Amino acid sequence: MKLSYNWLQSFFKEKLPEPKKMADLFNIRFFEVEEIDKKNNDQVLDISILPSRAGDCLSHLGVAREISAITGIKIKEPVPKLKEGPANKEISLDVRNDCLRYTARVIKNVKVGPTPKWIRERIESCGLQSINNIVDIANYVMLETGQPLHVFDLDKVSNKIIVRKSKKGESITTLDNKKYELDKDILVIADDNNILAIAGIKGGKTAEVDENTKNILLESANFNRLIVRRGSAKLKLRTDASVRFENGMDPNLTEIAATRAIGLIQEIAGGDAAKGLIDFYPEKIKPKTIKLNLDKTESLLGIMIPKSQIKKILKSLFFEIKKETDQIIEVEVPTRRVDVSIQEDLIEEIGRLYGYENIQIKFPSLEIVSPKRNMSLFWEDNIKNNLRSIGFSEIYNYSCISEEQFNNFGYSKDNITEVESPVSLEQKYLRPELTPHIIKNIKDNEKHFDDIKIFELGNVFITKNEKVDERKVLTGAITEGSFLDAKGIVEFILEEMGIENIDYQNNIDSIYLHLMKKSSVIINGNELGFLGEVSPAFLKDLKINSSVTVFSLDFDKIKMLATEDKYYKQITKFPEVTRDLSILVPQKTEYQEVINLINSLKLDFLRDVRLFDIYEGKEIPSGKKNMALRLTFQANRTLTAEEINSFQDRIIKNIESNNNWEIRK
Repeated sequence: MKLSYNWLQSFFKEKLPEPKKMADLFNIRFFEVEEIDKKNNDQVLDISILPSRAGDCLSHLGVAREISAITGIKIKEPVPKLKEGPANKEISLDVRNDCLRYTARVIKNVKVGPTPKWIRERIESCGLQSINNIVDIANYVMLETGQPLHVFDLDKVSNKIIVRKSKKGESITTLDNKKYELDKDILVIADDNNILAIAGIKGGKTAEVDENTKNILLESANFNRLIVRRGSAKLKLRTDASVRFENGMDPNLTEIAATRAIGLIQEIAGGDAAKGLIDFYPEKIKPKTIKLNLDKTESLLGIMIPKSQIKKILKSLFFEIKKETDQIIEVEVPTRRVDVSIQEDLIEEIGRLYGYENIQIKFPSLEIVSPKRNMSLFWEDNIKNNLRSIGFSEIYNYSCISEEQFNNFGYSKDNITEVESPVSLEQKYLRPELTPHIIKNIKDNEKHFDDIKIFELGNVFITKNEKVDERKVLTGAITEGSFLDAKGIVEFILEEMGIENIDYQNNIDSIYLHLMKKSSVIINGNELGFLGEVSPAFLKDLKINSSVTVFSLDFDKIKMLATEDKYYKQITKFPEVTRDLSILVPQKTEYQEVINLINSLKLDFLRDVRLFDIYEGKEIPSGKKNMALRLTFQANRTLTAEEINSFQDRIIKNIESNNNWEIRK
């Protein structure tokens, strides 16, 4: 806002600091002065007033009060002088919308003419053009008090002033001869016949004051700031008045400004002022009282300011001390200070006037406590890093699946939650597992990559008995791999988490996994997930050309079993011996049955048994499959060939004791 230095000086008898020095004070205690510009015998300060103080500081009087508070120089505010005649009985108000207060005054027999030099120079230094003495006085009072005013030619309006929303199809030609089309969102001032002004923004030509005007109606109102802001934006019309209204103002200011303007008009243009206000003020705004706690003040500012000094600062800001005890001061805040609502606002004002540069810098003292380790995040990172290390890429999918995926994977509506208001058909159900999206990811990407390895660690939603259980699950998929590859990946993940005793059972009920190449993952009797090859028929229906193998683990369960404990085991210096066995078994036989049989022999030096191949083909009899097992023997000495042969013979003998199993030689 541009402020005339001479105008500010007019509120003080004592000489103010020079403009440059005053700008320095403003920069420390008030707002930033962006520029000082010399105009004739005056200097204009361009101050960046923040919106929080626009209600009282977009005016010379508001800034003058700040100067008084900062410098201690006593201010002398102008006192309106007017002579009033009989009360007005011609004009009535009909306020229908969005007006906190509407105040008007009538003055007759004025003489419109040139504006006195002192008023013209002041408003021109602030960037306004001089029009005539009546309009210039209205603008002058706006710049002085912050309250926008508007003057109507009383003889051009009917006897009723109406504040209402405009109607579709209405328009107005403003004082600058521009026509604006209005709509139902624009607040207007009207009479019975015409729209007279866009409320809070700009006046119209219909009731313009000109050289023939004798009688005037002075409007001083307070409109809903949001309505003014929206109207200004919609019409792309921003004025000095709209800027003040849209930041919020004190409704009590309307009467002060109207009286001040009528006093100046009588002084400069003559006229007979009607007695009293035409006033619409349904909910009067009263001053707020705030209790200020001195301990709280010291706590927030970090310094103990004497109570007497605090009271002096508050009084300099025109706050009134209503009551006080040792620690509490009750402060009444002027209604124009719309930015002060709570105790902390008062403390901020005390700190500002006391001077932040006078407060010694102290670093806060506090006890530094190490954050509690989040084991869930730790094991998430462990899994992600390990999968990345073997060539996997992490993916993220939406938490919902489509109707098509719901049907393809054969889910039941009893075990799935339907979204009440889905944003699209692709987001109709909460996902009960991660596999549908991962399969879709492979379909979308197989034409770009020969080998895909992806995983996702995310939440799934399992519905049971109308209750939704949200769990975190790890699911991965590989193309061009096998059931054994997925098994190796699962074991790698679990071993890196310190989880042992992994068992498998072919008890998974799934419509998309291969009947014979699937298994549940079991630890200590608890089912933690599954793995398996996706059936070729299912992939064909989805038009996926690659073979796909998936694995899925319940993260919430495996993290409970995970451990960082590492056990030392001496590396033996004696060599290990491996022997491979090829076993022909019925197709329904699970490899874990064979391994369980071998382990039941409890051979001392049998260190490991692993399945490394399953084959079904032309060379294998119908209804049979071939399992290839690798036996590893090791001891704290070198085992002889006779010992190894003896162990192997025992294993073969026990396997062949099952009539349906046959060792291939």
